[in-house]
Amino acid sequence: MSNQRIKLNDSTMGVVAKMSDNNFGAIDVLMMLLQKETDNIDPDNFMGGLGVILYLDTLGIYGTDIYVLYNDICDRNLVEMLSTIRATQLGMFPSNILVDACGRQDYSGKKLIPVDELYLKVKERLPRFNEQK
Repeated sequence: MSNQRIKLNDSTMGVVAKMSDNNFGAIDVLMMLLQKETDNIDPDNFMGGLGVILYLDTLGIYGTDIYVLYNDICDRNLVEMLSTIRATQLGMFPSNILVDACGRQDYSGKKLIPVDELYLKVKERLPRFNEQK
């Protein structure tokens, strides 16, 4: 994995700045992750959006790669993005493939990740996931 950028004493905006690499698309995604909606989608993630961001940091997914995950791989769908990340956290999908897919700016990463299948697996394991759908 990587050397994490986030430190315990970082402010929320500091976390967003470190993770985004000044990519405006990534900033938008990170801000969405920090909103209440993330907690509603995945109520079993006790750290909410911050937990997702910490996991992205652990994997070394930053800046443009965050935007590629949201925009290209998950079709600008926050639920799909969260289920894809959750599936990786739960060991249902290899993290190295997620990292590889996010690093592809030519849309080829989308072919590497079975987003719909991962959503169903996460929903089966975590019945409260996206319960308000």
